[in-house]
Amino acid sequence: MAAQGHAVQVATRVLGTSESGFYAWRTRAPSQRSIRHVILTDAIRQIHAASNGIYGARRVHAELALGRDIQVWHGTVEMLMARDGLRGVAGRPKWHRPHPDLISADLVDRQFRRDGLDQLWVTDITEHPTGEGKVYCAVVLDACSRRVVGWSIDSSPTAALVTNALGMAIDSRRPPAGTVIHSDHGVQFGSWAFTRRARDSGLIPSMGSIGNCYDNAVIESFWSRMQVELLNRRRWRTRIELANAMFEYLEIFHNRQRRHSAIGWLTPIEFENRQPITVA
Repeated sequence: MAAQGHAVQVATRVLGTSESGFYAWRTRAPSQRSIRHVILTDAIRQIHAASNGIYGARRVHAELALGRDIQVWHGTVEMLMARDGLRGVAGRPKWHRPHPDLISADLVDRQFRRDGLDQLWVTDITEHPTGEGKVYCAVVLDACSRRVVGWSIDSSPTAALVTNALGMAIDSRRPPAGTVIHSDHGVQFGSWAFTRRARDSGLIPSMGSIGNCYDNAVIESFWSRMQVELLNRRRWRTRIELANAMFEYLEIFHNRQRRHSAIGWLTPIEFENRQPITVA
């Protein structure tokens, strides 16, 4: 206040200090702490400028300690940078797992039993390692007959993987409008490509709740059997070796040879051949 032209007596009275203390402060030599802060501030300015204004307090502190061998408390660096109006460039927002673009309601509610074909399809992805890397398999299963009506195998779990499996099922079955296609909340099943392919064909997408395997129990049971009966029985050297084995398991063994307790110990194709033909 005195430096701004106010009388010393008025200033000391307002601040609750003595005149003698003011004059002693004005003539007193700077403290070691003040001198150190001035030196540190100058070093901080240099480091901040050298980083093109990118460095924040943590990196400035690291450069002081490791680059210049100046030991200083991190909080002191933050304080001095704040006093000098220096700040780093803020990082981009943290990455979050993408949510499906199109969230569908759960139209199944764990009720998987159906009396007719192509009323409810369930779908999911599994993966298994080989000496060359992982192989991913997407399957579409008819809940009534347990037949694999569509499948796709690839080296990456993309939206194209599940869309190709769905496309195979649609092309081979020509399902009536209103068939429900049930999945989990994987981003592939919430993708625009998968959802559009389903709806353009008259299918109704359905999704179970997040993190609950019972909401897609039929397909989870299928994967468990495939794991025991095929995937875990040996080590697979190449992707093509495993892909060929998956094809044989799905199309030949599962659909045509394996007897299922849920459908009266028939194979899926035997069961479907015994279903009455409905004429529209």
